[in-house]
Amino acid sequence: MASVPTPFARQTRLIVLPSAAHATTLAAIIVAGLYFGRSILVPLSLAVLLSFVLSPLVLVVRKSGVPRAVAVAVVVSLMMAAVGVLGLGMARQVTELANDLPRYEETLREKLKSLRTGAAQTGIVDKATATLKVLGKELDQAPPQSSTSPASTSVDSARPIAVEVHTPPERPLDTYQRIVSALLAPLTTTGIVLILIVFILLQREDIRDRFIRLVGADDIESTTTALNDAAFRLSRLFLAQTALNSAFGVVIAAGLWSIGVPSPLLWGIIAALMRFIPYVGSLLAAIFPVLLAAAVDPGWSMVLWTLALYLTVEPIVGHFIEPWLQGQTTGLSPLAIVVSAILWTALWGPIGLLLATPLTMCLVVLGRHVEGLAFLDVILGDEPALSPPEIFYQRMLAGTSAEAADQAQQILRSSSLLEYYDTVALTGLKLASRDAHRRNLDEGRMTALREGVALLVDDLSDHTLVPPADVKVEAEEGNRHEETEETTALILSKGELRPDWRGEIAPVLCLAARTPLDAATAEILAQVLRRHGISSAASSVTQLAELRGLALDGVRVVWISSIDAAQSHAQIRYIVRRLKRSMPDLIVCGGFWDGATSDDLANNSGIAHRASNFSEALAVTSMLAREHPEAADVDAHSLSATNLAEPLVRAPSRAGSPPERLVHQN
Repeated sequence: MASVPTPFARQTRLIVLPSAAHATTLAAIIVAGLYFGRSILVPLSLAVLLSFVLSPLVLVVRKSGVPRAVAVAVVVSLMMAAVGVLGLGMARQVTELANDLPRYEETLREKLKSLRTGAAQTGIVDKATATLKVLGKELDQAPPQSSTSPASTSVDSARPIAVEVHTPPERPLDTYQRIVSALLAPLTTTGIVLILIVFILLQREDIRDRFIRLVGADDIESTTTALNDAAFRLSRLFLAQTALNSAFGVVIAAGLWSIGVPSPLLWGIIAALMRFIPYVGSLLAAIFPVLLAAAVDPGWSMVLWTLALYLTVEPIVGHFIEPWLQGQTTGLSPLAIVVSAILWTALWGPIGLLLATPLTMCLVVLGRHVEGLAFLDVILGDEPALSPPEIFYQRMLAGTSAEAADQAQQILRSSSLLEYYDTVALTGLKLASRDAHRRNLDEGRMTALREGVALLVDDLSDHTLVPPADVKVEAEEGNRHEETEETTALILSKGELRPDWRGEIAPVLCLAARTPLDAATAEILAQVLRRHGISSAASSVTQLAELRGLALDGVRVVWISSIDAAQSHAQIRYIVRRLKRSMPDLIVCGGFWDGATSDDLANNSGIAHRASNFSEALAVTSMLAREHPEAADVDAHSLSATNLAEPLVRAPSRAGSPPERLVHQN
């Protein structure tokens, strides 16, 4: 029988993985190529990433009718001018600071002297010095010799002659040569990057077409989507990061100026630039201002204020403003950011640390759009690796029902309890049934899973049926209002029930057909009915002989709950015959949660009503329970899970597109 698509079904892409030896060899070749080719790959990566940032500016300039070459020249010139202005400002501040350093030297000496004096008063320094001297004397003593010989005496008497090496004074030409040698590599890299940026911006469309022809000519739409996604994410990341870091530098400069630290503009620029380095940039930028504050102020107040400035501004920016500003721009998990920073730093040094986030983000974009690289999105991406039903099933399988309850509480903030049971719990139990059908799930593990579901159902016994009215969901207010009214309409009061349904004995019995998974669905259905005003109980029939002792006094409706009705036809027919033999007037309904609604099973076995999810079962039971079913606002035929309430739980999106709303299966 064809499988019924579940609400959380995703477009699964089959990936044929190479053998372990081939994968290891390929990974080693890639890592070696990145390491040994860094002299070429680093300038190329910088140029490509910066071209993504500058391309929107080139397009803006071109909108005024300027030719591409002129627009590229204008944008690159503005970039170089901005870098030159920052460099001149920093050079000026450094010169002023160098001229003032002799004034701060005496203050720093006095402060160090006071520290030594305070330590000497406590005796710590003296004790440590005396201990070190004693240890040094013990280490310097020569080992005792048992006997001396004339040969050894003659050798000891021949002591080596001390030789001193004096370095000739350095000439000015040598100094200039050393400075030029140190600056030659960065200047060469900068020049190469500028040339590559100009050519990439000039030939942007041609390079893009060649790339599409090379890697994605068979699927131009997917390749174009991937390029656009990468360009958008990179541009937004760099622009947002530049704006945020500039604001961070302005705040630091203003704070240091108010504190009185010299050259605040220099430290503000350094703070803005260093913050492009993840995690450690801001901490490194704070070292020199703190040391300078210690050298300027005879006391310690300026040092403490400087530390407080950095320790206050950086957490606010890093933990609140930056996540809010960027949102899901990068698409990277926090662990992936940390690991990528370590990896790229090991391969390319400080430049690798600077480029770690954008380069890893490009890998995630490739994983979302290239079929063979989907594992990159799973490993590095920030989207959930498992759908909510898969998480539910895994938590129950692992015996961590508390984690499943936490997941349920999060989903129920914007979804009703009935929606959760239909779209998450029921779908998760279908996954368990699939594994049981494959004989991957034995009876003991199914029993443990049922016990976990029972604990979850008990935890949710007092949860509100619908989310609070002030919860904001991504749906139109009118539709949401109608959904809430329809859900509330199924909550029956005692006066709306038939007289024979108002007794102390539960009129509805939810009977598990065969397996512990059936028992789990029966318990969920019983709670759903109870929460909507219909008294019900759950029971199971693991052995057919147990039907003899089944108490049916006062029962009006029996729901036979089966998660795998397609494999339980004979069992279900036998249960229905025994129930009808005991109580001919009993209404027997079938909860066939796998969608097995064949006419043969329903008509020939005596099933009066069928349902494929808890919403339909609730609608049928509500119709049967009402004293005047014709006056009901809803009936079993028109009310289904689809029009009862549009589910709010969403499955992860894997192609960069917005997630689609889920629909219940009918």
